Amino acid sequence: MPHKSPLRMASLSSSLRSFSPGRHLLLSRASPLSSRSPPKRLAFSIDFGGLSLIGTRSRNVGSRAKSSMAGTATESGEKKVEVFDTEEDLAVSLAKYTADLSAKFVEKRGAFSVVLSGGSLIKSLRKLVEAPYIDSVDWSKWHVLWVDERVVPKDHDDSNYKLAYNGFLSQVPVLPGNVYAINDALSAEGAADDYETCIKHLVKSNIVASSESGFPKFDLMLLGMGPDGHVASLFPGHPLVHENKKWVAFIKESPKPPPERITFTFPVINASAHIALVVAGAGKAGAVHAALGKSNSPGQLPVEMVSPEGELTWFLDKGAASKL
Repeated sequence: MPHKSPLRMASLSSSLRSFSPGRHLLLSRASPLSSRSPPKRLAFSIDFGGLSLIGTRSRNVGSRAKSSMAGTATESGEKKVEVFDTEEDLAVSLAKYTADLSAKFVEKRGAFSVVLSGGSLIKSLRKLVEAPYIDSVDWSKWHVLWVDERVVPKDHDDSNYKLAYNGFLSQVPVLPGNVYAINDALSAEGAADDYETCIKHLVKSNIVASSESGFPKFDLMLLGMGPDGHVASLFPGHPLVHENKKWVAFIKESPKPPPERITFTFPVINASAHIALVVAGAGKAGAVHAALGKSNSPGQLPVEMVSPEGELTWFLDKGAASKL
């Protein structure tokens, strides 16, 4: 696929003007299963907050009672934690997980809605641009959005769009019209309203499913986490963590630069069918422990509020899990 410049790609997809559900590139689809050996999972046995990992295989945690403590599984959802010996193994497993969900939803709905975040998450997707996935995934059915974005030009180094384009999107044949970047010509408030309008149009067109709660139900949300436990642009102690009406909110005083951003709210995040929380590095071990360990002050970090209606899978490397 010829590489397009970030600005050209963005101009095709910045708002509703880019919406073109009828355009599809027919690609041959093979099985997304990899022939390579399964990634190594770290062998240990621990118990934390009702979850357990025994030996080398993680165990699903079924439904349990709802709790005011954020980070527990909902009655209808389930939580799984996988710990890998290396970040390389994590990336291999994440690619297979994503490819398998892509095949499932393309067959079921004829579309696959994927929400990206910034930071190290994009690096962890690198195995998707390699065999067997680059040729087996039906990229023409992917619809890509962002859980949060910095209100900067798309060619700015702080742009999550630029990060995803350079590290992932430019290497796979996702249709430009199926990539929904924010309109960076608007103010933070205007960009948030415009993005919410775009998502509502995607829901109305059945590109994105709708949850029973009335919020959009994305097929897969790929989340990273900051060392302070923030997800998306929802930061500890900020009022936006309690926003429960808007789909997309704006922030002008982010504690982490750049200050102006837009972000999905927790009702939208938690309405997802599948959430992958991808965390690597010992520098994030404290926040992982707060979310999954037996914390003395539960519910203090935004990551603890990730509690989807569907399924939540944590992808951790050995460093991130070192305090569990």
